[in-house]
Amino acid sequence: MADEQAAAQEQAPQQQFTLQRIYTKDVSFESPSTPQVFRQAWQPNVSVDLNTKSSRIDEEGNHEVVLTLTITAKVGEDTAFLVEVQQAGIFFVVGIEGEPLRQVLATVGPNILFPYARENIDSLVTKGGFPALMLAPVNFDALYRQALAQQAAQGGEAPAAAEDATH
Repeated sequence: MADEQAAAQEQAPQQQFTLQRIYTKDVSFESPSTPQVFRQAWQPNVSVDLNTKSSRIDEEGNHEVVLTLTITAKVGEDTAFLVEVQQAGIFFVVGIEGEPLRQVLATVGPNILFPYARENIDSLVTKGGFPALMLAPVNFDALYRQALAQQAAQGGEAPAAAEDATH
């Protein structure tokens, strides 16, 4: 029986998920209301828009995951700042296909990229003359399940690995 299990393990493809590289794909910082906004009481209304996208980049199993965070801070009607960061990574994935692959790329990849994007955003905001902005952690697993539930309610299929999943 042990020999049968060992043979089955040898025949089963090995699953591998490896980070190859993390990089900043795009960065934008705008502060259209300066310097007037610095004279106002700093009680901003901050909105966060989150988007993930993944795509296969070659036939060897490399995939690019792009996490886009767009932060808008308004004081009254004035936009204090608008910052957008596209934090990306290349992940090598073998032995994972279909829905499990989509889930890994939509959850594990962004979980790895988020701290880098958060640091980039905080750095841009403080260099722009504003108080530090520390974004709260994001539960990408919950967001993925929510996106699946919304698609099921709309009668759609599971999101493809190369499609946008806006959160």
